[in-house]
Amino acid sequence: MSDPLAEALRRWFGFGAFRPGQERVVRAVLDGRDALVVMPTGSGKSLCFQLPALMMGGTTVVVSPLIALMKDQVDALAARRIPATFLNSTLSSDETAQRLAQLRMGHCKLVYVAPERFRNPRFLDALRETPLAMLAIDEAHCISAWGHDFRPDYLHLGEVVAALPPTVRLLAVTATATDAVRRDILEHLRLGQGGRAEPEVIVTGFERPNLALNVTRVRTHAEKLERLLQIIEFFRSGIVYCATRRMVERVQGLLAEHGVRALAYNGAMGDGERTRVQDAFMHGEAPVVVATNAFGMGVDRPDIRFVVHWDVPGSLEAYYQEVGRAGRDGAYAWCELFFNYADVRTQEFFIESANPPAEHVYELYAAIRNACAQGEGGEATMSPEAWAERAGLKSPLAVRSLIALFERNGLLRRTRRVGSPWSAITVPPESDTPALRRICDGLTRKDAADRERLRDLLDYVDARGCRHRFLLAYFGESAPARPCTKCDVCHPVNAFPPRLLPDDARLTDLRKVLSCVARMHGRGDYPLVAAILRGEAPEAWRALTTFGLLPEAPPRAIVETCEALEMDGYLAGMRLTPAGYDLVLGRGETRPIAVFHIGRTHALSPAPRPEPGEQTPTERNAPATGLAAALRAWARQEAARRQVPAFMILHSRTLAAIARKRPTTFDELALIPGMGEVKLAKYGEALLGLVQAYH
Repeated sequence: MSDPLAEALRRWFGFGAFRPGQERVVRAVLDGRDALVVMPTGSGKSLCFQLPALMMGGTTVVVSPLIALMKDQVDALAARRIPATFLNSTLSSDETAQRLAQLRMGHCKLVYVAPERFRNPRFLDALRETPLAMLAIDEAHCISAWGHDFRPDYLHLGEVVAALPPTVRLLAVTATATDAVRRDILEHLRLGQGGRAEPEVIVTGFERPNLALNVTRVRTHAEKLERLLQIIEFFRSGIVYCATRRMVERVQGLLAEHGVRALAYNGAMGDGERTRVQDAFMHGEAPVVVATNAFGMGVDRPDIRFVVHWDVPGSLEAYYQEVGRAGRDGAYAWCELFFNYADVRTQEFFIESANPPAEHVYELYAAIRNACAQGEGGEATMSPEAWAERAGLKSPLAVRSLIALFERNGLLRRTRRVGSPWSAITVPPESDTPALRRICDGLTRKDAADRERLRDLLDYVDARGCRHRFLLAYFGESAPARPCTKCDVCHPVNAFPPRLLPDDARLTDLRKVLSCVARMHGRGDYPLVAAILRGEAPEAWRALTTFGLLPEAPPRAIVETCEALEMDGYLAGMRLTPAGYDLVLGRGETRPIAVFHIGRTHALSPAPRPEPGEQTPTERNAPATGLAAALRAWARQEAARRQVPAFMILHSRTLAAIARKRPTTFDELALIPGMGEVKLAKYGEALLGLVQAYH
C-alpha cells in the first residue's frame, strides 16, 4: 500500500525520498502539532511547510523577511502549478486588493507576507475571513534579540499567534539557532502556550561536510585581493561578503579593474535594484556578487562554489549561515575568511551603535519629545543624521536602533508621508519612564551578548582543532572524533591555487588535468582540455594558469585521462565532483583506480611527432558530447527560453540520474528522483528524445 505522503512528495515536487528531518516535520504538522525546526542552509526547509500546506484544507500564511525571497519561492511554486501568491510593497493598490480578494476566497494554498504586513488593517480584515490552516514563520531567528539578525517587526508575531485559534498549526523554521535563540523563539511565538500542546522541536544537525573551511591571515588589502582573484579563477561562482557598503563598492571596483564582472548588493539599495541584482546572480549573468550581510536570504542558487569573507563577520551564527549558501547542491565548495585584527574594530563599532549607553537613550528621547512639541500637529520629521545632531550623538546607526526600540515599546509612532524619505514621528503626551529603563537594561544585556558572540568568532579564527567540530560544538551538536578532510587545520593547504604535491608523478599530472577543467567552468570538452594543457588552445584560453602545463603529453592520453577520471567519479562532464576537488586540492586519501589501468595514462609521456600532412591527435579527436553533457545543454537552453535559472528546470542530480539510467519510457522516467508529474508532462518527451538520440 502506497504512502500518501510519499505520493504527494513525488507528485508535487518530484522527489523520491525526504531529506533528513523533513518527513518528521511534515508528519508533525499533519498530526496537528506545532513545531520549531532548525535545519542547515540548503537542507530543504521550505518543503517542510509547502508540502503540508498542499495536503491540508485552507490557506497557509508564510512570514518571510525579504521581498526577493517571496518572489523566488512563489515563482518556483507557480512552475509546479501550485496556487501561491505574495503581498508586499512592490504591488500596486489594485494588485493588492485583487490578491486580498483571492485570499478571502481561499484560492491560494500559500500566501507569503512580510512581518510588517500584520500591521495593515486591510490585510488583517482579509485574514479574519480566510480559512487558515497554518502560520509558517521563515527565518524565525529574526525574532530573537539575542540572535545575529534581530528584526523588531518579528516581535509582533507573538500577538498574531495569540489571536489565532489552536486549530491553526504553527511552524517556525530557521537555519542557525543556538539553544538560547531557540528558547527565545519558543517564548516570543508562545509555542506551547494558550492551550497549545507542547511543540515538536526538531534539530536535524548543522554539519555541512562538503564545505572546505579556511581562515587566511592577511596584512593588507592587496593580499586580500590577490587571494580573492585566485579563488575566483579556480571556483568562479561565489559571494564575497564585506562589512560595510563602502567596502562593497571598493572591492567591486578592484575586481572590475582586474576584469572580473561582479555585482554589488547592500541593504541601502532600493527594492527594485536589489531584486535586479539578485535575479542577475541567480540567472548566472555575473559569476560573483560582492555584498553586505543583507544579501543571502532566499539565495537558492545551488552551484555557488565559494563564499569569501573579506571582513570579519560579527558572529559564528552569521558566518555559518553565510558560508552555508555555498554548495547547496551537495558538491564541494570553498569557504575562506580573510582575517586582519584591524577589521575587528568595524564589528565593535556596529555593536556600540546597536547598543548605545543609557545616557544616549534618554538624550535622544528627550530631543524627540521636544521636537514633536514644537512641530506642527505635534509631529517631527528628520533624517537619522539630523536626529543624531539634535541629540548630540555621534552615530546615526544608534539613532535608527533606538527609534525602532522606542516604537516597539509604545514611546512613539511613525507614519510614512508621501514625498518624504523619512517617517513623521509623534509621541504620547506622557513619557513612560519604566519603558525607557527596560530599554536601557535590555541594551546592556544585548551589548554583552553581542561582544560574547564576537569573542566566539575570534576563538574560531584561532582554533587549533578541526573547524567543523568547533562549529558543531558551538551549536550544541556532537561531532565525529576523527578529523575532517575539509578544513585548513586538519588538512593544511599551504598555497592557493593548491600546490601540486610531488608525492607521485602521475597524481601530479592528474591534478594538473583537474585544475585545468576546474578553471574552464563547464565550458569546452576534453579535447580542448588537452589543447590548453599542451599550449595549443585559441587565444581566449591562454590567460588560464594551466595553459601549457603539459606541453609534451599526447593529446589522446589527456583525453583518456579525463575519461578515466570521469569513470572514477572525479569528473562529471566538464565539472569537478566533490572527490575531484579533494584530489586536486590534495585533501583526503583519494586515489584514482581506472586512470591507472588505461595504458597511455600510466604516464602522460611525450607525444610522437606526426608525419608531414598527418592529423595531430587533437585534430583526430573531434569533440564528443555524451548524454550527460547533452542533457545539461538542453536544460540551459530550456532555462533561457523560459527565463529562469537552469536548476529550476531540472536539478543537476536529476540530469545525472537520467544519463546514468537512460530511461526509454515515461514509466521509467517517472522513477527518476526529481521527476514529478508536472515536470514529466513538461519535459518528458524532450528528455526521452535526447536519450533515444544518444542511443
